[in-house]
Amino acid sequence: MNKNPFFVVFFLFALLVFAAASGQDKSGAAKQKQNDRETKTEFKVREFQPLAKGYKGNGISYGPYREGQRPGGTEPSKAQIREDLKLLVGDKWEMIRTYGTEPFARKVCEVIREDKLDLKVMVGAWVATEKDLPEAKKTNQGQVDRAIKLANEFPKIVVAVSIANESQVFWSFHKVQQATLVRYIRQVRSNIKQPVTVADDFKYWTTDESKAVANELDFIVTHIYAMWLGEKLDNAVAFTQARYKDVVKKHPNKKVVIGEAGWATKKTNGGDQGKLIKGQPGESQQQTFYKNYTDWLQKEKIGYFYFEAFDEPWKGGDDPNDAEKNWGLFRVDRTRKPAVKNDRK
Repeated sequence: MNKNPFFVVFFLFALLVFAAASGQDKSGAAKQKQNDRETKTEFKVREFQPLAKGYKGNGISYGPYREGQRPGGTEPSKAQIREDLKLLVGDKWEMIRTYGTEPFARKVCEVIREDKLDLKVMVGAWVATEKDLPEAKKTNQGQVDRAIKLANEFPKIVVAVSIANESQVFWSFHKVQQATLVRYIRQVRSNIKQPVTVADDFKYWTTDESKAVANELDFIVTHIYAMWLGEKLDNAVAFTQARYKDVVKKHPNKKVVIGEAGWATKKTNGGDQGKLIKGQPGESQQQTFYKNYTDWLQKEKIGYFYFEAFDEPWKGGDDPNDAEKNWGLFRVDRTRKPAVKNDRK
């Protein structure tokens, strides 16, 4: 060894620095391993309570907008929402699903609490694409913040929060980047106690890419529209059953709830509806589908939100026969269609 005193001091100093760095590396590696273990074990599935004890999985999708009303425009009054909920409550439906956190979502929760209605709510936060749209991030964050607030303010009413709707499937017109969706899922889940989900078409949930999102969720919500996919009435329920099983097979460790399925009572003959819909629309056809579909769900104890409660005239094109306007079990004037005419006590 070089006997130069300066060199000896420098050499000893270098050894100390190396030893300290080595110790830090080992400590850092150990800490990272610990963090990794915590990350892997900290996700504990929150059970979707309506399905936790016995079978209480009857739900319906609820859009409150009547003639002259629409999202971003005239909102329904609290009295109108009260009228709607009293039609829906009872022995048939225990849950309703909303699609956004506009003012009506708060009114829904308030009416349920004030009137002591036996209804639970899956609150939806509408999340749209943020790509090249700086204002969309602010809008999305507002939806998420309000969903969190409703879940915490109405913990006995809000049983789940659903982030985005049909935002991942290949044909979505408002696709959301997966990283953005996951960020919002984690934000909501870390700020509420209820389970968190994402609703999307079965074609998305049967892809490999869906696993990354499913891993962040407490349960999966899938949409299955036999009618839109050219199935006729006599095969519609069998088709729905098969597609549901496909989703379950892809995600065997997740509870799967059907968030949308139904049968329209009208359609147009042009455009996509004329090309895609082969099954005959109509109120009697809806009645048949509804009975056969819900009989299967109840037998298999599968949670669902039927699509949908009321016809919504603001949707689709100008033609009043547009299928998008005519999925309701109730007409827009709140009169019952045959499928639910004798359903209530």
